[in-house]
Amino acid sequence: MLDVRNIVKIFNHGTVNEKTALRGVSLHLSPGEFVSVIGGNGAGKSTLLSAVAGVYGVDSGSITIDGRDVTRLPEYKRANLIGRVFQDPMMGTAASMGIEENLAIAKRRGQRRTLKWGVTPHEREEYRELLATLDLGLENRLTSKVGLLSGGQRQALTLLMATLKSPKLLLLDEHTAALDPKTAARVLELSEQIVARNNLTTMMVTHNMRDAIAHGDRLIMLYDGKIIIDIAGEEKKKLTTKDLLDMFEERSGSGDADGNLLL
Repeated sequence: MLDVRNIVKIFNHGTVNEKTALRGVSLHLSPGEFVSVIGGNGAGKSTLLSAVAGVYGVDSGSITIDGRDVTRLPEYKRANLIGRVFQDPMMGTAASMGIEENLAIAKRRGQRRTLKWGVTPHEREEYRELLATLDLGLENRLTSKVGLLSGGQRQALTLLMATLKSPKLLLLDEHTAALDPKTAARVLELSEQIVARNNLTTMMVTHNMRDAIAHGDRLIMLYDGKIIIDIAGEEKKKLTTKDLLDMFEERSGSGDADGNLLL
């Protein structure tokens, strides 16, 4: 579903601030695979996600989504293949519009726009049923302005919007980092439910080792722009935070994981 082959990304070419963020990263995600991507500040995890999304062009290498080479496509031309949830709960939605209006925008994404507008009774019932699966009471607040929702409610809504049309690839960009621990746990639980229900191929970037271990069926760790750990299956299920720290120190030659990652 996703093939990243030997991508390199360099910022500020030819200046004193030149920084190689990705150093020949290769990665394959099978259909329906849920991968947690972890790493310290500057490891390259957010750059990798942004490169896949098309926010940054790569200096070399290739990116293929569902058999389509998107390496040179700008972000907006990849939008019909990708669903994305951002770290900031204020992004990804229209705060001044109602819940049902935001869902309608997400549903009609990629369709030709006309003067005809409005939420049909059939759509309204569909949205009500979808929102009920979140168990947050939003199904009874269809006309409420999204800007009035809590951060957790907004992220849950953004998850629904990002997955409404079953994208080929779902990108979760530290989407619980701005939430309190209890709300973050609920949003992560909802994320897994939605991913499983729709069999979505997913990449989730996080700073939190416990979250990376607990969620998804594969874990990847980046360090200095390279993948140094790639664990899946039974090995991941048995993994502990101590195991992960020990592996990090062994494979990176660094002992600074504690300072860059949340336990």
